[in-house]
Amino acid sequence: MVRRIALWHALPQLPDLHTPVEDEAFWRTNLLMKCTVLGAFIDDRLAGVIAYGNGWIEQLYVLPDVQGIGIGTRLLSLAVRDMDDVRLWTFQQNRRARAFYEARGFSSVEETDGSGNEEREPDMLYHWHRLPEPVYSADSLRN
Repeated sequence: MVRRIALWHALPQLPDLHTPVEDEAFWRTNLLMKCTVLGAFIDDRLAGVIAYGNGWIEQLYVLPDVQGIGIGTRLLSLAVRDMDDVRLWTFQQNRRARAFYEARGFSSVEETDGSGNEEREPDMLYHWHRLPEPVYSADSLRN
């Protein structure tokens, strides 16, 4: 439900292609089987969710009434902690999501016309990679 509420709050013009039952089946038979899935709870209510693995953020959604308090940042930080090279898609019209990812070091690497997604909505591929740890020599530490 978090996905449906958050996505259609951000982009109400998107077509509703799947029923809640179909969405649940997708999460149960696909994402939960192939990804690490984490949830964030506030007062026993699921407020945010992320599904990730194999270098991809597959899903990241936070309920609209609790956005901006760090839930998305925390979920994303847990995912990138486990991966050195991360990609994700977001819709071009979702300016808030784009700003969120860009503020956390993701760069846009591709824009499409939407012909490759179910919604036929123009989207963007974002990429993030962990910078290598600096290597210090004894000489560099003396300077």
